[in-house]
Amino acid sequence: MTLINILLGLIGLGIVVFFHELGHYLAARLVGINVEAFSVGWGKPILKKKIGFTEYRLGMFPIGGYCKMQGDSDYNNEAYKNMAEGIKPEKGSYHAASPAARILVSFGGPFFNLLFAILLLSILWGIGFEIWTTDNRVILSSEITGERYPADYAGFQTGDRILEINGRKVTNFYEIQDNIVFNQKKNIPVTVERNGSIVHLQISPELNLETGARLIGVNQWIDPVIDTIIEDSVAQKAGLKAGDIIISANDEPILNTFDFTRIRTQAEDSLTLTYDRNGTIGQVVFKDDDLGGLLGIQWLISSYQTPNYSIFGSIGKGIQESYKTLIRSVTSLQLLFKGIDLSQAVSGPVRITHMMGEVATQGFGQGFGIGFRSIIQFVALISIALCVMNMLPLPILDGGMIILFIVEMIRRKPAHPKFIAVFQTCGMVIIFSLMLFALFGDVMYFIRR
Repeated sequence: MTLINILLGLIGLGIVVFFHELGHYLAARLVGINVEAFSVGWGKPILKKKIGFTEYRLGMFPIGGYCKMQGDSDYNNEAYKNMAEGIKPEKGSYHAASPAARILVSFGGPFFNLLFAILLLSILWGIGFEIWTTDNRVILSSEITGERYPADYAGFQTGDRILEINGRKVTNFYEIQDNIVFNQKKNIPVTVERNGSIVHLQISPELNLETGARLIGVNQWIDPVIDTIIEDSVAQKAGLKAGDIIISANDEPILNTFDFTRIRTQAEDSLTLTYDRNGTIGQVVFKDDDLGGLLGIQWLISSYQTPNYSIFGSIGKGIQESYKTLIRSVTSLQLLFKGIDLSQAVSGPVRITHMMGEVATQGFGQGFGIGFRSIIQFVALISIALCVMNMLPLPILDGGMIILFIVEMIRRKPAHPKFIAVFQTCGMVIIFSLMLFALFGDVMYFIRR
C-alpha cells in the first residue's frame, strides 16, 4: 500500500462521509435542530472554526465523521426525563423535535449519499467515457482450468458470440459481466450466435463464495493481434511489430490469445511464431532462453465509447445506474447468509481506503480519462453502499433510529430513557464487533497479498 494510495483513498472516503454528514446537517437545520459540531474525521480536531452555533472540525483520523446535534445523546439527562413526563426540552434540542422531524434527520445522511452518487454518475455519463473491453465472443473457462462450470453444463462452446442475456442485448464482454455478476435468477435465458446460427440456452450462474459474485465460466475472446511491442523486449529483438497477427505457434493454429498462452506454456526448447503482416507471412523463433520471461507482447483490446447524452439524458442515466447499484447492494446483503467467505467479501475501512486509492492510481496510470471514470464509479459505489448500510434496522445506525422514532409516533410518547441507553449500547457493541471483524478481514487480505 503506497502513500499515494492511502492519501487518495482517504480523500475519496472523506468526501463520501462529508456528503453523508451534510445530509444530516441540512435536515437538522431544516427542522430547527441546532447542530453543535460538524466534523469530517474522528478524534481530536486538527482544524476547527465556529460559525454561529456550529463548530466545524477536521478530525485527526480522516475515516468517518459525525454531526453532533444539541442534546442528541442526552438520554439520561433531566430534559429527556422531563420530556417523558410531557415537559418539552429546550427549543432547538434534538429531542424537542417531533419524531417525524428526527426521522427526516436520520434519513438525510443516506439520502444525500444516494444523491451524491447520482450526481457523480450523471456527470460521468454526461461527459462520456471509453470502456476498454473485448467483443461478445467467449472462451470456455474449462478449456483453461480443466474444471467444469455452468457454461459447460448449459451447452456453451468456445467461439460462441453472446447476443442477449435475459432479454437484454449485449455487444461486448463488459456488458456480459454486467448482466451476469449480480444476476440473482436461477435460470437465465441466453441467446448466442454459433457458426452463423442462433442458439437459445439456459444457464444457472454459480455463486463465488469468496467474492459473492456469480460466474458462468467464460472468458473474453481476444484476437491474437499485437497492439504494442515493449521497448527492448525479446519480441522487439525478434522483429515482431504492432499490427502483426499471430496465426500459428509451433505449427498449431492460433485463434485467440489463450491458444497462444497454452502453446507457449507447453513449448520446451523453442517457440516458432508465424504471423501475418499486411498480407505478408513471416516467422520468428524464440529459443529456450527467451521463453523464461515476458516476451513483451501486448494484445489489441477494443474501446467502446458511451453515447452522447443531453443534460436530462445524463441525469436519467445517473439515476438509472444509481438505482441498479442500489438494488445490487441490497440484494448482495442476502449473500451474507449463503455461505460466502465473509473475510473475503466484507471490506473494512482500511481495505476500502486501499482499494479506492489503488483504483485511482491504476486508472490514472492508464490515462486521465480512465482514471477519472474509475474513481468516479468507485466513489459512487461506496457512497451507495454507505447509504444501504446506514439504513439497516440496527441500533445506532440511521435505519435503527428511524424504527425507534416510528414506534414513538405509534405510541405517541418517547421510549423510556433507560431503554434508549440500552438500545444505543447494543448498537455500539454490534457496530464495534462488525468493525473488528472487518478489520481482521482487512489484515488477512493484506497478508494474503
